[in-house]
Amino acid sequence: MKHKIKKLLAKRPLRRNKDEPEHSLEEAISNLPRITNETIAEHREEVLSSARKYIYPLQHSLHRIVTISTAIFAVLVVAFFAYCLFSLYKFNSTSTFMYRVTQVIPFPVAKAGPHWVSYENYLFELRHYIHYYQTQQKVDFNSDSGKQQLNAFRKVALDSVVNEAYVKQLADEHHVTVSDKELNDEIALLRSQNRLGGSNQVFSDVLREFWGWSMDDFKRELKSQMLAQKVVSVMDTGTHDRAQAVLTQLQNGSDFAEVAKQYSDDPNTKAGGGDYGFAIDKTNRDLAPQVVDALFKLQANQTSGIVETPLGLEIVKVREVDGSTVRASHILLQFKPASTYVDPLHKTEKPKLFVHP
Repeated sequence: MKHKIKKLLAKRPLRRNKDEPEHSLEEAISNLPRITNETIAEHREEVLSSARKYIYPLQHSLHRIVTISTAIFAVLVVAFFAYCLFSLYKFNSTSTFMYRVTQVIPFPVAKAGPHWVSYENYLFELRHYIHYYQTQQKVDFNSDSGKQQLNAFRKVALDSVVNEAYVKQLADEHHVTVSDKELNDEIALLRSQNRLGGSNQVFSDVLREFWGWSMDDFKRELKSQMLAQKVVSVMDTGTHDRAQAVLTQLQNGSDFAEVAKQYSDDPNTKAGGGDYGFAIDKTNRDLAPQVVDALFKLQANQTSGIVETPLGLEIVKVREVDGSTVRASHILLQFKPASTYVDPLHKTEKPKLFVHP
């Protein structure tokens, strides 16, 4: 019995002193550190130091990740540039990928005077030639004859973009530019004479099929041609003087045919007094669009002023109007070739070529 009573008493919780919780709370509070204005910095450092053991490993890991990522990125950039350099300068790649790269990164193909010639310009010139002969002439550029033909044109394309750079240098020196309005007016003139197909879509399809060009590519090429023409026109003051002298004679009553025989630079019409020898309509493509435009603004027996064309300066006379066609004569005062002004730059500021087709 006594054994059972002891066992029962052992299971009963001991009664605690009613003052024990208050005593424990006071003891816990007394053990808390006292924070004052003098000790706040010390306690802050104590708290931060206990946290640093978790922060430092994380920072170290992030630092390693950034370092490794930067190193990988640098290696990829170096590898990419090495690949591009070998593709362009060693293997003369004309691939679409490399062409897109050169549109973003201005790798040079040459330096002409103060101007760097971009590799993109060179590929722009070369690729439309390749596209035309592959799609329209079915030339296999992997054959021996095809490789020889392509290598020959590589030189032509390189000479062309170098000359274009010299033309830009001359344009800068003589303050010559081609405005967007001039470009759009030229395109409008071509469209009015149905030289760009029946619609924009038709013309875009022709550009893509024959040259692999977009409309923007066509505008770029046309603007380059117009700039070269304007530079020659500005620099060839002698031809302008000749044209003005011829126009003055005509305005003073001289016979058009006789003046044409004496002064015209067109060997095909000079002997006939400038007579074109065929009826001309508004879609005639044997004549410059500026000439056609001038002809259809004249009445029979009227003579134009000086008309500037890509070939030179012309004065035209309508002899007969027959419905939608006219018969006419012209006097051509031909510009000097662009090489007259570009070749001296080749000699005094010899181009540096970075590829050798």
